[in-house]
Amino acid sequence: MRTFAPSLAIAFAVGAVLASGSFVHAQAPAAACDKDAKKLNMKLTMKNAHGKPVSLSSYAGKVLLVDFWATWCGPCKVEIPGFVKLYDRYRAQGFEIVGLITEDPISNVPAFAKEYGMNYTVLDANDREDVETAFGSITGLPTSFLISRDGRICKAHLGYTPNDEFEREITALLGVPSAPRTTPAASADRTPH
Repeated sequence: MRTFAPSLAIAFAVGAVLASGSFVHAQAPAAACDKDAKKLNMKLTMKNAHGKPVSLSSYAGKVLLVDFWATWCGPCKVEIPGFVKLYDRYRAQGFEIVGLITEDPISNVPAFAKEYGMNYTVLDANDREDVETAFGSITGLPTSFLISRDGRICKAHLGYTPNDEFEREITALLGVPSAPRTTPAASADRTPH
């Protein structure tokens, strides 16, 4: 794995601008996966925070978001609450998330996961050149990949990515509409007749 300081500084700055709402993100429809997209080696096996081996093949047939991250990564901390919501929203439709911790000991995960309410699997990708090779070069954190049900790497994101962009891509791969959201203002406007 590489040292991520320059990439992280840029990703954090972009993430801060996006999180502040100072940047308008295009709402273009997400395309489904290209037919010539690279297949991922789903036989990769890594250990979770309890030392139990988990193979990516256990997620075969699911739409999978794989996120390379670290507990010290600012933009990762911004993205994770959105991942928790997406997992809650789309898990029943066949969506899964696997966080691959890197450049950070797996022993840091349990306390961090509890603090951030992480409801998805985290695996140890530290010192795993085979994992980096399978996904391609990881040049910064966070780096996220969306994998189709048939194991193709459909989308890759380097740095902070807005939650709505992930949601459009996930729903396109799942073949479902975006989940409706209820807002407090909408429910407060309802008056009995």
